[in-house]
Amino acid sequence: MKTTETTLNSHEIFHGRVLHMFHDTVSLPDGSTAMREIVRHPGGVCVAALDEQNNLFFVRQFRYPYAEEVLELPAGKLEKGMTPLENGKRELLEETGATGYSYISLGQVYPTPGYTDEIIHLYACRLQSQGESCPDEGELLNVEKIPLDRAVEMVLNNRIPDAKTQIAVLKTKLLLDSGNI
Repeated sequence: MKTTETTLNSHEIFHGRVLHMFHDTVSLPDGSTAMREIVRHPGGVCVAALDEQNNLFFVRQFRYPYAEEVLELPAGKLEKGMTPLENGKRELLEETGATGYSYISLGQVYPTPGYTDEIIHLYACRLQSQGESCPDEGELLNVEKIPLDRAVEMVLNNRIPDAKTQIAVLKTKLLLDSGNI
C-alpha cells in the first residue's frame, strides 16, 4: 500500500530564531486530506569523544523544557555554510574545550518524526587535546568525564534520558567492542 502524502498548501504560523512552525494540508493516497503541524529545524550534531582510557566527555546543562539538568554528549544546532562534521568539531571544542581526531559517522537520527524534520548527525572520535570550553552566550554547562562502560549502564538504567546521547553511546560501545574505533 502506498503511504506517501502530498502537500497541498503550507501556512507558516511561527517564525523563530531556530524553529519555524507550519500548518499544512496534505493529500493522502486514498484521496482524502489531512492537516499536519510541522516544526522545521536546521538540524543538529552530536559527538561522542573518547579519550585513551575510553572515557566519554559529557556536558550537564539545564534544559528549560524539562525543568531539569540533563546529561548529554556535546551537541548543537547546525550552522549554515558548515558541514555536519565541521559543526560537530565546533560544538565539541566550544562545549568541552576538546579537539578530536579519527572522526567516524554514527549515522543520523530522526528524533521526533511525528512533527519535526530535524535530523541529528552523530559522530564518534578519539580525543586529541583538552583545553578550556567556551560555550555560547547564555549556555551554562559543566563538563563531565564518564567511562564508556559506565555510560552504557547509565543509558540502560535510564539515567541518561536524552535520545541522541543514548544512541551515540550505544553505537560507540558496539563499534569499540568490534575494533572499529
